[in-house]
Amino acid sequence: MSEAVSYAEAFANAPIKFTPEDLEAAAERVRASSPLYEVGEAEIRGATYRVFKNAPPNLVGIFAFGATHGDKPFITFNDETLSFRDAFAQGCRFAHALKDQYGIGKGDRVAIAMRNYPEWCVAYMGVISLGAVVVPLNAWWKADELTYALKDCGAKHVVVDAKRLDYLKPVRADLGLTLILAREQGDGADARFEDLLAASETPTPPPVDIQPDDDFCISYTSGSTGHPKGVILTHRSAITALLSWAYKVLTLKEARGGVSPYGEDPGVLLGIPLFHVTGSHSIFMFSLIAGRRVVMMYRWTPQDACELIRKHELTSFVGVPSQSYELIDAAGEEGLPSLLDIAAGGAKRPADHVGQLRERFGGGYPSVGYGLTETNALGCVNSLQDYLDRPDSTGQAIAPVTDVKIFTEDGEETPIGEVGEVWIRSPATFRGYLNLPEETAKALTDDGWFRTGDLGRMDADGFVFIVDRLKDLIIRGGENISCLEVEARAYAHPSVGEAAAFSVPDEVLGERVGLVVFPKDGSDLDAKALRDFMADDLAGFKVPEHVWISPQALPRLGTEKFDKRTVKQVALHYPASWSAVAD
Repeated sequence: MSEAVSYAEAFANAPIKFTPEDLEAAAERVRASSPLYEVGEAEIRGATYRVFKNAPPNLVGIFAFGATHGDKPFITFNDETLSFRDAFAQGCRFAHALKDQYGIGKGDRVAIAMRNYPEWCVAYMGVISLGAVVVPLNAWWKADELTYALKDCGAKHVVVDAKRLDYLKPVRADLGLTLILAREQGDGADARFEDLLAASETPTPPPVDIQPDDDFCISYTSGSTGHPKGVILTHRSAITALLSWAYKVLTLKEARGGVSPYGEDPGVLLGIPLFHVTGSHSIFMFSLIAGRRVVMMYRWTPQDACELIRKHELTSFVGVPSQSYELIDAAGEEGLPSLLDIAAGGAKRPADHVGQLRERFGGGYPSVGYGLTETNALGCVNSLQDYLDRPDSTGQAIAPVTDVKIFTEDGEETPIGEVGEVWIRSPATFRGYLNLPEETAKALTDDGWFRTGDLGRMDADGFVFIVDRLKDLIIRGGENISCLEVEARAYAHPSVGEAAAFSVPDEVLGERVGLVVFPKDGSDLDAKALRDFMADDLAGFKVPEHVWISPQALPRLGTEKFDKRTVKQVALHYPASWSAVAD
């Protein structure tokens, strides 16, 4: 790139639309330049998969690669910054401390129950570097939920902050727990994180034989009903996801003439929990490969997010769709000029938001990823012009080792354009659900396909369109109605800030369509007027028949998704702001 041409100019002028032939030629150049992305085959749990044949055997290799970025800033929290080299060294020191102080070794389970802090990342790397299995617990859980998960996984050592320490002290004796308090002040911990680090001086990983298909993590799904399920992830499965994303980014960079989608000095905001795979994988661990700066937020607010993006000149944002939408207004007159990629994951972004984001942040492009805890967040991606052209699509399967298809209930592949269940097959797929063999058998086929539980369709170019969850359909008089479709239409109204659709029990039709909305910026939103607006574009049977205007923002789960179970429960205790049935 000529010194006379600024990166901003090069980014703005780089191509954003590619033919399949363009991308394959670029991918071939990537494979030729780096043997890391060469594809071979391997047998994993009785099925044969395409794999990255030269991938490191375990995640310690990824952590060590991150250290090669040296003194470059890696994790920033408030006024503190940890370099790539120091983060890896601290992780290794923590691994040795766990081994020397507590005898923790390969296969042992160690939990992390704390909010986002740099110590979370250090502890995560340390546990994994021992060959032990890390168990990231939902930091929004209360005592009963934490107790359930610890009993389920059998972890006896837990890295906690002060709030989680208080939750777990009453059950410590019954569960036989050792509680290690990080950063914050609190009474009753068995050890302090910084003391363990101070007692260990070895900045290299312990000598442990960690094989590709050994377990590295048990990640609990963040459901809103019943007990969460522990998803068992392996080293190879996580590395597959990380290298697949790297391959995608390098392919786009090659196709764009050397201009990276993330910029020449990449930096990303961490505004979602690390206990979710989007945080731990897509942001934290992927940044080790990409040499990307990570700026942590203490608590999500769109105003603070904009301030941090500007202060640190961050080039990427990754969050749930509602978060990126909130940036539109919060950015104010200054905008967010450094932002090049505005990514969403964890839920479907309403199609109308895509154009609004592009218009508001003209220097960058919105993108979307699709994946699940069970796939280490790997699945599909849609970006650049493809996303602008197909804003309701979650994209194509990420090359070169992932397959995505749509199947009927009978396990037959659907014709192009027809709706069925989305299945994913790759080495990134989880090993199984902890202590739940029947649930595992339902989710995984003998030949390695994972049944996602999502309904979708695929077009002739391989773009996937998520329609709904199998268990989140409204069935009104025999007609299937997508909650996502109803919500997308609601979001098209300029005064709707948040929307959640759900089924309302009905003696005649079985279910009717209910909708709760929270107005945008204190707008005076009329429920019937909103319903009439939605009726202009929706089939009559899909139009909400009960509409509630919420006086406050909708409750969320720990992953920042809306807690639709709670929304529904609360709404049904109050009369609707407008009801077709009442009329």
